[in-house]
Amino acid sequence: MEETLVQFSDVTIRNNGAVTFSGLNFTIHKGQHWALVGKSGSGKSTLLEALVGKKLITGGTVSHPYFDAVINQQNSPDPTFNWHRLVALVSVTQQFKNRSNTTDLYYQQRFNSSDSDDAQTVGEYLSEGYNGPSIYWTVPKVTERLNLSKLTDKEIIKLSNGETRRLMFAKALVKNPVLLLLDAPLVGLDTASRTDFNLLLNEITASGITVVITTSGNEIPNGITHVAVLEECRIISQLPLNDFKTDQFSAIAKKTIDIDLLKHLLSRQPQPHYNTIITMKNVVIKYGDKTILDNVNWQVKQGERWALSGHNGAGKSTLLSLVNGDNPQAYANSIILFDKQRGSGESIWDIKKKIGFVSPELFQYFPAGSSCLEVIESGIYDTLGLFRAPSAKNRDLILQWMQLLEIEAYNAKLFKSVPDSVQRLCLLARALIKNPPLLIFDEPCQGMDTSQREYFKFLVDKICKHSNVTLIYVSHYVEDIPASVTKFLKLEAGKVV
Repeated sequence: MEETLVQFSDVTIRNNGAVTFSGLNFTIHKGQHWALVGKSGSGKSTLLEALVGKKLITGGTVSHPYFDAVINQQNSPDPTFNWHRLVALVSVTQQFKNRSNTTDLYYQQRFNSSDSDDAQTVGEYLSEGYNGPSIYWTVPKVTERLNLSKLTDKEIIKLSNGETRRLMFAKALVKNPVLLLLDAPLVGLDTASRTDFNLLLNEITASGITVVITTSGNEIPNGITHVAVLEECRIISQLPLNDFKTDQFSAIAKKTIDIDLLKHLLSRQPQPHYNTIITMKNVVIKYGDKTILDNVNWQVKQGERWALSGHNGAGKSTLLSLVNGDNPQAYANSIILFDKQRGSGESIWDIKKKIGFVSPELFQYFPAGSSCLEVIESGIYDTLGLFRAPSAKNRDLILQWMQLLEIEAYNAKLFKSVPDSVQRLCLLARALIKNPPLLIFDEPCQGMDTSQREYFKFLVDKICKHSNVTLIYVSHYVEDIPASVTKFLKLEAGKVV
């Protein structure tokens, strides 16, 4: 007889006060491993958070008989011991604490060695609250299995996007949950890590853990047994994996744009001429005994479009931090940006006003109360959030960019509550709002479905066609790189290969 872990019956789920799901029926039996698939905005992440009790449920009934039986058998004297202790959620973004037990980490902290000393190390973070019981997923086991052994003394704020994802998996597994919930687990992972994830998922399920993940319909891992298809916060089908057809997720992207409006917006602020955008000569970046970049030489001319590639931890983020003005070690190296030698009197803000930047790490640093319009306007001031009253003068310009990207309906919505695809387009608008001569797009399509990724590439190609903008594009997916990209730089262990 199948044991029921969680059962939603005629449930209503609210997200930030608004009803998302209503009349929802969904049951997870122990040993079933589910993939939640659907387009961006379909409600996958909301449902996942509801399963762990992080969303308000105001209607219907929720039961978890298996958990109730386990808790009764535990006969724990701890009154806080409940079913949430037996569930672990790994989400796309994670808020870390530092050694001072606060959460006042900031984006540039990862590149400032003195400031990052207050951040926990990987080893400290994994061992926090761990008592070492005789269970399958121990700290030593997850450290070795998720290739974290060489990172145990590294501050978590300095981890790459992919390394952070592996750390989140490890932290969840150390909990040895009955139910493991993974929100977009393949996001930010390089090709080798995505392949290894299939093997890891099989090990996790073999250890007795039931898994529910959100993923693309075209990237369902081998260990999954069942699929729930979501559309506009409704489950429209639930079926075994063998009966699932992926062709419904191969929709052709809409490829239209108001070219006249795009040309108008791109011409509002003519770009100055530069001989070179970036020149690096024998650049070396070290933290203690660890070499992150090893004698990197790179020149980028104005109007060139580059793809930057490499495995997780290869040094891509550090290289970009030197360009974006976030890394103080730039002053100890021979780096020319926009025809000026670093350290010759220019400020960080002089550099940032010439760059439009999109990165997955940016998401967690915006204030929770920021609207989409405020996030876009912050690009004018190069701040993560709007720390001044919104400007009426800027409003028309922002709304024109939102109109071009067809997201104007979200202008007053909270940035962190809109669909992932809308968030990415807001960050695109934020990067473009000041017509910078250099665009840096670091994994800009994370969270988008196939059609939305194709549309994003189409937009980038049109922007490149109708301007002389220089582009650096980072992606672990070759198919996500725009056609306008014609030059390639690959890093491996900090070296150009």
